[in-house]
Amino acid sequence: MIEKNSAQIKSADATNLLLGILQQNRFTRAVGVASICSANGHVLDAVMRQALGREGIVLIESTSNQVNQFGGYSGQKPADFVAFVNDIARETHFPQQRLLLGGDHLGPHVWRNEPAASAMQKGCALVREYVLAGYKKIHLDASMRCADDLTDRPLPEALVSERAAMLCEAAEGAHKQLPDDSPAPLYVIGSEVPIPGGAHAETSAPEITRSDDLARTLQMAKAAFHSRHLDAAWGRVIAVVVQPGVEFGDSSVFAYDPEKTKALARYAEGPWTGVFEAHSTDYQTTHALQQMVRDHFAILKVGPWLTFAFREAVFALAEIEQEWLGSRQGRPASKVREALEHAMLENSIHWKSHYHGDESAQFLARKYSYSDRARYYWPQPAVAAAVDRLIANLSTHPAPLSLLSQYLPVQCEQVRTGKLTNHPLDLIRSKITEVLDRYAVACGNRETHHLPGGSRC
Repeated sequence: MIEKNSAQIKSADATNLLLGILQQNRFTRAVGVASICSANGHVLDAVMRQALGREGIVLIESTSNQVNQFGGYSGQKPADFVAFVNDIARETHFPQQRLLLGGDHLGPHVWRNEPAASAMQKGCALVREYVLAGYKKIHLDASMRCADDLTDRPLPEALVSERAAMLCEAAEGAHKQLPDDSPAPLYVIGSEVPIPGGAHAETSAPEITRSDDLARTLQMAKAAFHSRHLDAAWGRVIAVVVQPGVEFGDSSVFAYDPEKTKALARYAEGPWTGVFEAHSTDYQTTHALQQMVRDHFAILKVGPWLTFAFREAVFALAEIEQEWLGSRQGRPASKVREALEHAMLENSIHWKSHYHGDESAQFLARKYSYSDRARYYWPQPAVAAAVDRLIANLSTHPAPLSLLSQYLPVQCEQVRTGKLTNHPLDLIRSKITEVLDRYAVACGNRETHHLPGGSRC
């Protein structure tokens, strides 16, 4: 657990920095870390540039369906994603020793339609590749039913724990193949969250994890690790995923209520010697995120909110482009919104099962849903080319401030005061940083007065 980790891992790297943050959260002060779950290059660029101005780590995570040994939906294997992130770190001059990579929902999820033996074999291979590629924070998730798990109910906790221990065994075996001075993996267990890709919540908030259920989960997980002689690895379980009652749907956000999580907070200060990891914290207020960190939800996962902000910036720039350059000869418009819509209609695999209602409701959701399924389409060649054209157009012909004020008023003010240049890449980065700043405040890394509008939203 956390107390042991600081002594166990000697090398001065990001794992030690993370352990220090989590130890402070438990024993001294309300600090935490934002877990950035995104493969969007603009997002990761903004993350690293924002973090240059403060101490601490940047924690970036990829999911099992996004990055795996077969390429995932991103087309990247674990080593590819590591290279991609490291390239951005070099471009932004972000120190490698402050960069930590994590794997989210690692296990049989991607292959859950196969028999358990096959799905687990591939899940173990996935975990091995993540560790060998250099990921240090590993979320072991075996909570999903496989094809031959003949039940309509959640899997028995003992079986989930046994499968998680199998995954851990694979990770530990991979670590032994690394150089002797390689920091050992840190583990997160539990999965009381939606499956990778997002939730469907619209009408009711999710049920908060009960402390007695958590105690049973931890007891079974510890026993499963012990049965496979993984006691040393159990000492590196830094967090457990629990449900704090936060979630979002297409147009709704369920806010954090600290009154309802008092039992969990007390448990973190007593029997449990780690911290909590909270998923789906997107769109919470800054104050709510601060309260979560104080209640030992020390790892705050965020993903769709960042690409939602990226989409907001791109759409605003597209409107500016149309107003500013639409009537000019010899300057073809990017038509980035049309390119995105065409790509989403041409291949609906990433949104069809998530967006419901009639055609007009789906049309709206494709653009403005909080779940932001549009994030899957920005890398597609036609869409990426349209974004590049938009950036080129407004780089060559910067928009007048009066027009910038209409669509990006916060960024306009920053341009006027000299804090920002009137360049589309800087404007996009600033919009994403608005979200990042909220997490920096919540995690104890930045004062609230840096946020536009204060700390209330």
